[in-house]
Amino acid sequence: MPSAFRSRRSVVHADHGMVATSQPLAVQAGLSVLQAGGNAVDAAVVATAVLGVVEPMSTGIGGDLFALVYDAQQGRVRALNASGRAPL
Repeated sequence: MPSAFRSRRSVVHADHGMVATSQPLAVQAGLSVLQAGGNAVDAAVVATAVLGVVEPMSTGIGGDLFALVYDAQQGRVRALNASGRAPL
């Protein structure tokens, strides 16, 4: 069934990893981590740290996090819910 919505974004494919953020500097930082042998979690942490500097009005250390992380060595998916108030 064809969709009535037409995206203005192009389709992107990657064989060895991808980083997507709202800022090119954060993307480059995340890609550098992947190219140096880091994993997706490493790249996400670095890209988010850069976003906290270049886009502080939209992201920062006090934000929420929801993540599904696949551990290929254990064959498990782990869920992380880091939302809400921090414990005192």
